[in-house]
Amino acid sequence: MTTHDSTLSVPTRRKALKLFGTAPLLPLGGAALLTACGGGSDGNFNFAGVTPSPAPAPAPVPAPAAQYVSTEFSSMPAPSLVKPAEMATTTTSSVMKVAFNDGSSVSYNLAYQPYFISGQMVPDGKGGTVLAGGYYDINNKPIIDSSVAGKERQFFSDCADGSSLLTVPGAKVSGVKGNAVFAVVQFEYTSLAQDRKTDMYGKLPSPIAVLTLDQDPKTGKLSLVKYHNVDTSAAHGLWITCGASLSPWGTHLSSEEYEPDAFTIASNTMFQAYSKNVFGDATKANPYHYGHLPEITVNADGTGSCKKHYCLGRISHELIHVMPDERTALMGDDATNGGLFMFVADKARDLSAGTLYVARYDEVLTDTSTARLTWINLGHATSAEIEALANALVPTDIMDVQTADPADATYTRIMYSGKANWIKVKTNKDKAAAFLETHRYAALKGGSMAFTKMEGTTVNVKDKVAYSALANVQSSMVNGNSAWMSSANVTFPKVLNCGVVLEHKLGGGAKDSSGAAIDSEWVAVSSRVLLTGEDLSTPDSLGNTTNPDKISSADNLKFSEKMRTLFIGEDSGHHVNNFLWAYNVDTKKLSRILSTPAGAESTGLHAVDEINGWTYIMSNFQHPGDWGSIHNVVKGTLEPLIRSNYGDGCAVGYLTADPVQYRLVKG
Repeated sequence: MTTHDSTLSVPTRRKALKLFGTAPLLPLGGAALLTACGGGSDGNFNFAGVTPSPAPAPAPVPAPAAQYVSTEFSSMPAPSLVKPAEMATTTTSSVMKVAFNDGSSVSYNLAYQPYFISGQMVPDGKGGTVLAGGYYDINNKPIIDSSVAGKERQFFSDCADGSSLLTVPGAKVSGVKGNAVFAVVQFEYTSLAQDRKTDMYGKLPSPIAVLTLDQDPKTGKLSLVKYHNVDTSAAHGLWITCGASLSPWGTHLSSEEYEPDAFTIASNTMFQAYSKNVFGDATKANPYHYGHLPEITVNADGTGSCKKHYCLGRISHELIHVMPDERTALMGDDATNGGLFMFVADKARDLSAGTLYVARYDEVLTDTSTARLTWINLGHATSAEIEALANALVPTDIMDVQTADPADATYTRIMYSGKANWIKVKTNKDKAAAFLETHRYAALKGGSMAFTKMEGTTVNVKDKVAYSALANVQSSMVNGNSAWMSSANVTFPKVLNCGVVLEHKLGGGAKDSSGAAIDSEWVAVSSRVLLTGEDLSTPDSLGNTTNPDKISSADNLKFSEKMRTLFIGEDSGHHVNNFLWAYNVDTKKLSRILSTPAGAESTGLHAVDEINGWTYIMSNFQHPGDWGSIHNVVKGTLEPLIRSNYGDGCAVGYLTADPVQYRLVKG
């Protein structure tokens, strides 16, 4: 449901199109005047005996086109039970105002446009249909949900996550009448089987789809014409794909979150169910094949291919961002006792070989400090050699891990996933340890493995800073907690359920902990807290346990260079409705621009400054109606509304505007 603020000026469709169609052209420069041999200095032809004609008046120089200056978003109110329908759907009443240097501006009422709700049948581009968000096994056969007898159906996801919007040179897809634009969307997991009792988290291989979209050249609106499910069998299937980003070279960089612990895999019933669903065999899946970085390449015909990179560390990959040098990648790590990781590729546009680093804080990072950091070189590898090691080795080939103190000085005590481990790397197995047991090895080497739920990562190129979302500040980050280690130099005085957004200053000339130069101009050299929310001592009248007018549990992050805006999507168990925010880094204004259905997480964020002249903010949501204790006040009212709106599905879509898609140019 979308509401509009009638107090702000919004052009009608006719007026908006007229405005865009009559904008002044770019100046062409002064007209050249021809001069012939013997001609006068006035530039006129002057043949003997011929009276010269008067010189024509020079054509007027067109006025320069108005240039973009800024974008401002109004902040919409949080929905409430005064209008319960707004709490049960994706709602926005924010207005986007685009200003130009001639003093003019255009204001757009924002709206939300889904391409589909998962579980719907959508066009496959071949004259038929395919199930949106549907699951497939290693042989690309549908995986069937048999939890309700007589109603067997293909499993589909209610958890759309990372997405990218892009173009491909020479694209040609049947059914596209305007411009061919592609979106890649991945599905993290499905919450429950159709019986709404059987927990399915982590038990199915994450699907990824390429969407072919028909972009209307006159309005910028996007329409789905083809849904292609990407074959991931060569990558052994995908494990819990979460956030994503678009690489500088136009590929979709996915993720595999919460890598399964290889040392306890024999008792991991979730992983056994995953293996059964993927391979038809509960023992066949290899834990070392998961926790890596998949890359999706979109083809000109709207299909896509997948390859998995094994050399960026086996961590809880939430979201990776590659810097403008097309080699340096900063990585979020959504774990307890997680770290800040960096990868520097050997070659631009090629993540198949490079050097892995983990950050060590040399000063204490708190809620108020700026802390310098140094990078520890964990090793160099190619994807092929790490995949070969994953195929050949079992955990005990790589290191010895004890969960009780062995009283042996050859072991090193570390914190792993909130608990103490005592570890020792086997002889000549450092490379395998670095890239397959990355969390443990990084802690062994002195990395600051202290973060909790480090999620989205993005970069502000102009200011040369990066941002990391920490959904919660808890356990390993909090002074005195059992998972906290003072030596990690990450010490917050108390739990912050609302979480924080970190800012990292980037630069060149950095050296690693051994003194060796790091071959990159985009290395994080210090960190500080940029934004935080506010925990409430008692819940408010709706049940919110953090202030709904401030961020809570930042997850998805994307930065728009032109709009100078950091977009923040929430994954909060503390806001009754999660929100999408826009934070202008110059004005410091924080605006709520969208609300997702109660219980849903704001996902799939991708800010696109320009595609064929139009600007887009991609936004999905997942698991609407995923009720927690904070929803006790609203659940009874909202449950039937949410089920009516979405069934067992979720939405994949983007922020649009009324009457036309917004843009940052005039004309």
